[in-house]
Amino acid sequence: MPGDISSAAFFLVAACLVKEADLTIVDVGLNPTRAALLDVLRGMGAAIKPLHIEQVNGELIGTLQIRTSHIKGGIIQGATTAALIDEIPILAVLGAVSQEGILVRDAAELRVKETDRIRTIEENLRRMGITVKTTPDSIEVPGCQRFHAAALPSYGDHRIAMAFSVAALAADGASSMEEAEAASVSFPEFYKILRQISR
Repeated sequence: MPGDISSAAFFLVAACLVKEADLTIVDVGLNPTRAALLDVLRGMGAAIKPLHIEQVNGELIGTLQIRTSHIKGGIIQGATTAALIDEIPILAVLGAVSQEGILVRDAAELRVKETDRIRTIEENLRRMGITVKTTPDSIEVPGCQRFHAAALPSYGDHRIAMAFSVAALAADGASSMEEAEAASVSFPEFYKILRQISR
């Protein structure tokens, strides 16, 4: 798996979503400037356990174990939003099945990514039967919802393709992803690994 924790984020969330999951991810970059995601997930209740941490060429690298978790949800705002801007699509997916939902504020930057990600997150959540409310710079996803199978566009955006492929793991039937190849922009092995862990 790529060392970038933003790539590992999709599998961390997948393990939270899927029943009886027990996933180990090796060689994840844990540099404090990039590892805000772990703090947020743990704060929401994710059962993440570091199994091994070492320093390689000045960078912290570790092995993480994550299991199915009871996610509380929470608020992401300010500097935390800025630090996690690329992980917001997958965190929005997680928010839908959390107990209290998720509110992301100060996220106007999402409007000018590969797509208007606030819009594309909202549209795909709605396609899957998820209630969501957005403003020009925020996304609010109430908790305790269930994903329904749907035909999902990736909009040519790698983060949207990957986030909603993970959402499909928790759906009540088989979903499809249009232009799924968009994921290869940042993570060519994504679907191969997703198939391996979801067997």
